Amino acid sequence: MQYRQLGESDLQVSELCLGTMTYGQQNTEKDAHQQLDYAVAQGVNFIDAAEMYPVPAKAETQGLTEVYLGSWLARQHRDRLIIATKIAGPSRNLNWIRGGPKAIDRANIEQAVHDSLQRLQTDYIDLYQIHWPDRYVPLFGQTVYNPQQVRNTIPIAEQLSVFADLIQAGKIRYLGLSNETPWGVAEFCHTARLLGLPKIISIQNAYNLINRGFETALVETCLQEKLGLLAYSPLGFGNLTGKYLQASPVNGRMTLFPGFGQRYLKPNVMEAVAGYAAIARQYHLSPTTLALAFVRQRWFVTSAIVGATSLDQLKENLASIEVTLSPDILTEIDRVHDRYPNPAP
Repeated sequence: MQYRQLGESDLQVSELCLGTMTYGQQNTEKDAHQQLDYAVAQGVNFIDAAEMYPVPAKAETQGLTEVYLGSWLARQHRDRLIIATKIAGPSRNLNWIRGGPKAIDRANIEQAVHDSLQRLQTDYIDLYQIHWPDRYVPLFGQTVYNPQQVRNTIPIAEQLSVFADLIQAGKIRYLGLSNETPWGVAEFCHTARLLGLPKIISIQNAYNLINRGFETALVETCLQEKLGLLAYSPLGFGNLTGKYLQASPVNGRMTLFPGFGQRYLKPNVMEAVAGYAAIARQYHLSPTTLALAFVRQRWFVTSAIVGATSLDQLKENLASIEVTLSPDILTEIDRVHDRYPNPAP
């Protein structure tokens, strides 16, 4: 396992990060602890959660992911681990979180941090992320900006000032964004410099073989602002394992939760997945290994977030660090990408 500096922070994070969004829904507390123990034994020091997890989000399970992580974390050497979590942005559909997270303002931020710290059984969060922006932006498979949906929003300066107080109090160490746009990244960084407020160090956005949109405007923005990309969904919601090519697996997330992951139901997704699976077979790799090795090798990726619903899946995911894709394989990948560019944005 290699370790990389996250943005301009002093955090050295493992090249693979353990994602936990299935804990409390598809994974029991025992499963979660087994996965966490195995991942750490393989060199993972970076673990990502969120206050709204597990998903699909439900009132009766909300917060269980952090609870399961917290009961494990209480038995660990805390200073050897880097724990990340997130505050949910405004939503009309998550009414069970703080009465419905209407805004990323002082009251909501302070309550969210307090609740996460309690569930995680820790005194501090290493990386605290805004799960999605306070303002309107197209999200989770939406691709067209609609100005008619623009809403009143909490100024970025006000958001950063609250995080500054929490950093000063020692409750969080660093700040990151998630599901952000180039304008959002630039504005957060500009405002921080202008007002002497905490600068973000990372962005957590989707990036995988069937969604390489980050490679355009966002990659330039993050390079100039020295931000690390935490690539979520490197397996494209499990599609890039190839398991949905023939039939819907009984325990697959898209089988269990119909309609969940709409971005992966779009035209040309399966055609692209089949193309990448063929490359994997040609070079005697599993489709999973090909997909994860591709993301891990990208120069702008600091860490790829991998999750699993079984220990065997996790073992295969983590074993992908042993594989480096050759220039010939990368050329074949680009040929499929040229044929089916970003079918799951």
